[in-house]
Amino acid sequence: MAKKQHEEPSYAEAIAEIERILERFRSEEMDVDSLAAEVKRATELITLCKGRLHKAEEEVNKILEA
Repeated sequence: MAKKQHEEPSYAEAIAEIERILERFRSEEMDVDSLAAEVKRATELITLCKGRLHKAEEEVNKILEA
């Protein structure tokens, strides 16, 4: 089942995509024309992951405080 364009990837999917971007960068498969777009996408994914980790931490802290 294909994901709709507006759906955010899961945490695991986001990490996997970041890893693929890094691998293309490291192996020099990324051309200059796509570099800015790839960096922008990686930044968006990192922000998404950080947000999910922060939310999970808050939820765990609430549970532990109860």
